[in-house]
Amino acid sequence: MKHLIIYAHPNTASLNHLFKQTIEETLLQQKNEVVVRDLYQLNFDPVLSLEDMDGQRRGIVSEAIRKEQQHIAWAEAVTFIYPIWWTGMPAMMKGYIDRVFSYGFAYRYDNGVQKGLLAGKTAYIINSHGKSKAEYQEIGMDRALILTSDIGIYTYCGFDVKCHLFFDRADRAAAETIDEWKMEIVDAYSLVR
Repeated sequence: MKHLIIYAHPNTASLNHLFKQTIEETLLQQKNEVVVRDLYQLNFDPVLSLEDMDGQRRGIVSEAIRKEQQHIAWAEAVTFIYPIWWTGMPAMMKGYIDRVFSYGFAYRYDNGVQKGLLAGKTAYIINSHGKSKAEYQEIGMDRALILTSDIGIYTYCGFDVKCHLFFDRADRAAAETIDEWKMEIVDAYSLVR
């Protein structure tokens, strides 16, 4: 299977980086083709400009955006790895989506009806956050994150979301907990072929 990993975290010593490595190793062991797009390493410009917006309306995107769209078009499965900061995705990932998931590439409207153009592709979402799962459940933040990302972005664009893993209290995780999380990730990808 052709698998694209879109990764957004600036720290190579982060838990998210470890998740990326675990997923990449797991997919390669399964003989998948894997491409990693590390947005910070690429120095991706996340700012949706007026020029971008005007171009999107006419079906014109910059060469940098076209390259990212080609990676997504190539992939059968896409993994998005990013931390939850301020109860949402980092600006780098949000800007990637704003610029790359453009009208006519990721979605369009047919007679006023929205259509996701990335149908047939699967998505995996991996997030870390500082609060506990119990705290997120108590205030409904877990449901809000799924609504705004899984449904509001990925499903909207046609992805079939296979799993969304949240790893809580990530800034205080013990080594044993991290090992358990790595096994959870490996298990989530055990059926990827």
